[in-house]
Amino acid sequence: MRVCNQIKDGVGKTLALFPPKRMALLLLGTAILSFGMHNIHRRVGITEGGVLGMVLLLDHQLSLPPWLMTPILDIICYLLGLRFLGWDFIKLSAVASLGMSAFFRLWEQFPPVLPDLSAYPLAAALLGGVFVGVGVGLVVRQGGSSGGDDALALVISKLSHCRLSRAYLVTDLTVLLLSLTYIPFQRIAYSLVTVTVSSLLIDQIQNVGRKKGPEDIPKGQTQPLQP
Repeated sequence: MRVCNQIKDGVGKTLALFPPKRMALLLLGTAILSFGMHNIHRRVGITEGGVLGMVLLLDHQLSLPPWLMTPILDIICYLLGLRFLGWDFIKLSAVASLGMSAFFRLWEQFPPVLPDLSAYPLAAALLGGVFVGVGVGLVVRQGGSSGGDDALALVISKLSHCRLSRAYLVTDLTVLLLSLTYIPFQRIAYSLVTVTVSSLLIDQIQNVGRKKGPEDIPKGQTQPLQP
């Protein structure tokens, strides 16, 4: 009986974690993010920082296949997220990951919706950064992650007590600088525009309208963190 009650309580808590509004915003975020990645990033060839950029770097420099390194790096980041952000974070991130996969599959069934911006890389970088920033921002605001990049940035932000935008920039800039070993500077420069725009938008969307409360105070702290 005790075990049944524990299972029942666990199921109840999990269901309570996914009210309709949160589910809708999680899925909306993944839809926006995957739409931008499919219609802009893939067509124009803008690279990213974080896990995606590291996967490309390891493939080029060490011949480690992306199909193997992508899940390995994501799992490492999610394990860090579990340690510092908890099981609820993992559950929400799992829903976001499934949503990303489903929407990517959906967009692939249709021809590109947006015009080809290959001849206008700066415009592509700016617009791509907006799609990534808004999409990821909505997911992160609901307490989840759309990939290993977000989990890593959230952990860095929590441990260093810095704004989320700075954490994203640290991980992205590190990978982009390493990528200069095989990617021309001009291409990296446009990618830098994308990651800068997206990281600032993610931070703004996550914090808009929010007041710091007890849940925002890390363990060992007695006052809310300052921006």
